[in-house]
Amino acid sequence: MTAAITRRSVLAGFGAGAAQLLFEKQLLAAGTFAPQVGEPGKVNFSLTAVTPRVLRISIAPVNATPPVHELGVVDRSHVTPTSRPEISSAQKLGWGKYNIEVQENPLRIEVREAGRGLRQEIQFDTDSTAVRFRLGNAPLFGLGEGVHPFDRRGTRDDMRNGQYSPDLETFGARMPIPWIMSAEGWGIFIGQPLGTVDLTGAMGTVRSPVATSTRNVYVVLGDTPADILRGYAELTGFPHLPPLWALGYQQSHRTLASREEILGVAKTFREKGLPCDTLIYLGTGFCPSGWNTGHGSFTFNADVFPDPKEMLSELHAEHFKVVLHVVPPYDFHGTVADTGSAVESAGDAVPYWAMHVPVEEAGVDGWWPDEGDRLSVDARLERNQMYWDGPRKVHADQRPFALHRNGYAGLQRFGWIWSGDIASTWKTLAAQVMIGINMGLSGIPYWGTDTGGFYPTAELTPELYVRWFQFSAFCPLFRSHGRAWKLRLPWGWNLGVPGPLEGTQDQNPNWPSADDLHDAGVEVICRKYLNLRYQLVPYLYSSVEQGHRTGLPLMRALWIAYPEDARTALVDDEYLWGDHFLVAPVLEKAAKQRTAYLPAGMWWDFWSGERVEGGKEITRDVDLETLPLYVRAGAIVPMGPVRQYALEPNDEPVTLKVYPGANGRFSWYEDDGTSFRYETGEFARIECTWDDGGETLRLVRDPRGRLSRGMRIRIEVAGKTTRTVTLSGQTTIVQL
Repeated sequence: MTAAITRRSVLAGFGAGAAQLLFEKQLLAAGTFAPQVGEPGKVNFSLTAVTPRVLRISIAPVNATPPVHELGVVDRSHVTPTSRPEISSAQKLGWGKYNIEVQENPLRIEVREAGRGLRQEIQFDTDSTAVRFRLGNAPLFGLGEGVHPFDRRGTRDDMRNGQYSPDLETFGARMPIPWIMSAEGWGIFIGQPLGTVDLTGAMGTVRSPVATSTRNVYVVLGDTPADILRGYAELTGFPHLPPLWALGYQQSHRTLASREEILGVAKTFREKGLPCDTLIYLGTGFCPSGWNTGHGSFTFNADVFPDPKEMLSELHAEHFKVVLHVVPPYDFHGTVADTGSAVESAGDAVPYWAMHVPVEEAGVDGWWPDEGDRLSVDARLERNQMYWDGPRKVHADQRPFALHRNGYAGLQRFGWIWSGDIASTWKTLAAQVMIGINMGLSGIPYWGTDTGGFYPTAELTPELYVRWFQFSAFCPLFRSHGRAWKLRLPWGWNLGVPGPLEGTQDQNPNWPSADDLHDAGVEVICRKYLNLRYQLVPYLYSSVEQGHRTGLPLMRALWIAYPEDARTALVDDEYLWGDHFLVAPVLEKAAKQRTAYLPAGMWWDFWSGERVEGGKEITRDVDLETLPLYVRAGAIVPMGPVRQYALEPNDEPVTLKVYPGANGRFSWYEDDGTSFRYETGEFARIECTWDDGGETLRLVRDPRGRLSRGMRIRIEVAGKTTRTVTLSGQTTIVQL
């Protein structure tokens, strides 16, 4: 059971004057909150230590109770607290190393830390629906997808969900999450999904449209940004561990011509040696001929999928996964469609999932749930969970995959999200880098864009597509999708024809140019980044598993790793990729150089092998095939051979590439990549430690992992030596 610090009843009067504090020296178990009855003009509240990092503040009128099960918050009633807070005085309470003071008139809770002073202050307007909190002086982040600018200070947000103009074109769809994180070392989660967040003053204000003051507020504190992100994951759930294939390249299709075209695209990937794991098919309704017979339909389109089970079997034989686009039983305008099925809303998940089961049993590997913007926030999150729980009922030991259009806090436990129907412009590409970084700070690590942008404009040229493809290769989701879909194929810019334009020519009558349709160089560059993505799968999967354990996103703001460097807090055009890489996408047309800020320390240019001193801006020459990529000194990066799909068998050893210049470490993780057997110990973890002074690499096997690995490993020290060793026993020490 979690332990509540205390309960107080406050004489607030909802508009009356000074409040009288009624103190009860009592520790309560979470969920047993029992307000006094029959005492008008009072407000009850409780303070609960959810974890050593998370404090819950609950408030309600005396005849009401704050919600026990908060939307988006995981049920922690089974967890035993690591420490039991004690009452230190009538108005001061202890919470680990923090002291909590309850003040009157107005009712506010102050959290202080010895040596650091006031860490956070929560103030309740008991005569309204407002909650106020201290903003401090550092930049503010969070609030979900689609927000801008990067630093939210000085903004006001109505937390409206969905794809709305004009912001959609550049910044993508809005998926509001009432979570605000500060570079000062705190986070606030307001346990009410609706309302307005005002960050324009010295105090932040959240106002609810619901005429009640009943709510929970969660304060997350820590010493480092990683502490705050872990605390938020403890509150709303740690990211799920996706199947390995979901980290590979995903190719989306729109208007389909025939059975032969579907199988021909798959065959071309394999014949050309272009790595790909997943083929995604849009539904009819958003294009003239998709995989099904229309909106809300689960019947295959016989014109292009005449024998779906056989076709799925053929695609599986070529080691492709198949993901299908679906919409809830609404039409495009959000009204109920006459489908003869239950309308998808909160509580309707079970009958709606039953419609998916025959298709799932036919061999479909994942889902792309579109639309649903007008569903209630409860239904949106229930829909996210449905696409996790439902597939597990059909295939109990296969990790599900679902790419969602919307969701809420807690989505990270169930699925992925993409940024919506954005435009193909350079401004949009630049904005998406910032959006992806902020999604990680909002607790949603599995994010990506439509590579190239969804709506083609005259700016969509081979150059823009290549730069976007390079960026997507370093996003969690690596997927190409958009109208004029054949130009989203790695070889599509050299077909001589654009394929189905689906109305694009109405807005861009002279697009694309004939010269652009004969550009063989696009495929060459796409192959380079596809190969690199697949070589980095051991590093990538280990980094994703790290996030599964810690709440750290894969795509990280620089200040997560460098909180003492004030300059890193506002960098929104480059990011860390796991522990060791810094990615600086090229975001300007016809760029010949790219300037990036490297935090203090030694760095290595991934492409040239040049050592670069950080703590300053670095300008690098770039040609079209180069995305600037830097690796921290001390990095240990496991890299595999090029594969055509993520789980392709290969006898070549993994290379542990060491970048000297500092001490370093890395937790290299493996499992079968598909099942849940890692939960019962079927995994292998090797803790890798580099001693730079002694030029020694120490490899220690985690004894908890039952997945035996008597493996050969190639060890390469950048710019120096290469050796091959065989791991045996618990510890291997390699002198280099």
